Amino acid sequence: MTKIAQIPARESLHIEFKQEQVSSKDLADEIVAFSNGEGGEIWLGVDDQGKLTGISRNYEEDIMNICRTAVIPPVQPIYEEISLIDDTKKCAKITINKGTDRPYYTSKNRYYIRVGTTKRVASREELMRLFQASGLFHYDLVELQQGKLSYLNLSEIADYFERYKISFLEESEEERIRLIQASDFIGKNEKPTVGGLLVFGITPEKLLPQSGISLAVFDGNEINEKLNDKKEFFGSLPHQIDNALSAIEANIKTPSTIQGAKRLNEAKYPPKVFRELLVNACVHRNYSLIGSRIRIFLFQDRIEFTSPGRLPNTVSIEKLRVGTSFSRNPMLVRLMENLGYMDKLGRGLPMVCQEAKKMGKQIRFIDEGEEFKVVLEW
Repeated sequence: MTKIAQIPARESLHIEFKQEQVSSKDLADEIVAFSNGEGGEIWLGVDDQGKLTGISRNYEEDIMNICRTAVIPPVQPIYEEISLIDDTKKCAKITINKGTDRPYYTSKNRYYIRVGTTKRVASREELMRLFQASGLFHYDLVELQQGKLSYLNLSEIADYFERYKISFLEESEEERIRLIQASDFIGKNEKPTVGGLLVFGITPEKLLPQSGISLAVFDGNEINEKLNDKKEFFGSLPHQIDNALSAIEANIKTPSTIQGAKRLNEAKYPPKVFRELLVNACVHRNYSLIGSRIRIFLFQDRIEFTSPGRLPNTVSIEKLRVGTSFSRNPMLVRLMENLGYMDKLGRGLPMVCQEAKKMGKQIRFIDEGEEFKVVLEW
């Protein structure tokens, strides 16, 4: 079926132009790049300047074959023939959806990603993030070769094992090593893992500078308003969460109304809401993104929690609202559950949504680029 539509003005992150003579290999590369990103459109029969050059036949079967045999895992595109009102020539629009089985690669074993208006082979770090999103690789279990056993707080580790009636500090050194190795706090070389350092580290930010929470309090509703306060929180994740929660509570102004001669304080969100959003940001963020910390912006009309890393492959915003859980960092999830910071039943975000509904307010989840944001209105 032929549709009448307008060709996009130019190529972009989600738009690619190709002339009819394009090779099957080049098309496969572009399809892989879009599938590994947020999806996009390939306009076949259009030159680099956006001029319609046309196609001489229907290419739907060819495109489907490329997507089945030259793209791994296979993808299902949408093929549409397009006509312009003032031109007799046709082109084809090939729509590639955001992949749910990332990472994708070509039959030549090349992993491509989309950057701006072009594709390129994924770097080691980018490929690692694609595997993280698929659940095939977990960064929190990586052993830090620059780390030392002395970087871990043995007293807090002892408190953790006390929950299981294990007197950690009374054990032999050999048994202590066995215990923390079996718990993934250290790796086979007896150096801290990412997750072990984040939860039990003395100063984890020294090896993991991306760890930490930044809080900014604005005197208004825009980021260019006067900055009333700015704080940064480091240390282990439990300390970050506890200190950030105290700062949020201290900076939130309780709204009030005057009724007669009395001032009535209006309801505000309970601390468990902010705690849940802090825990989710800390536990589910992508720690392989260097130089990017969790950011909390406190405005007069809302609070925003921004954590590095897009949602994993199979998770959608709709699923988050009903409690679908995901484990980019399964070790962090396990440890923070055991420490009492998380609900093992996945009821955290649905609870936040319910609290917002009670107050007649909105909560927004925004997944864009390499960041995930939660916006909570007052």
